[in-house]
Amino acid sequence: MEPEKRIHEKGCFSFPEALERLKRNPDFEKAGAVACFIGVVRNQTPKGEKVVKLEIEAYEEKANETLEEICRQLEKREGIIAVEIHHFTGEFKPGEELVYVLVAGKHRQETFQTLKKAVERYKKEAAIFKKEHIITSEGEKAAYWTSEQER
Repeated sequence: MEPEKRIHEKGCFSFPEALERLKRNPDFEKAGAVACFIGVVRNQTPKGEKVVKLEIEAYEEKANETLEEICRQLEKREGIIAVEIHHFTGEFKPGEELVYVLVAGKHRQETFQTLKKAVERYKKEAAIFKKEHIITSEGEKAAYWTSEQER
């Protein structure tokens, strides 16, 4: 079975669509909480350098499989009803949205815990790659591929 599409080109998917997918779960009416994380582009690196833009690329087939697997595994947690993760590819300026992570659960405690776990896992496991275009502290333009391990 083909995994659900979870990697989207910038502008081709919206937060309301992600929420709608979450609500389509047949057990959604059992939910007492919905928590969401919207990842956006920061305007500076951890070293204080100005971020001009990010380029996000993905090995789409593998990333879709991984995100689907993370969602299905986390949905097996006690009290969790549905998990949705949707990441974008393309070029992004500071303040623009990169990722939506949504969790529906019976109670807020397990819902928030699962949301945190979903974010941590997609950042480490999904075949998604980020190139930062920056202006260095010396005022020079630079670009480099980053990994979560570097942060």
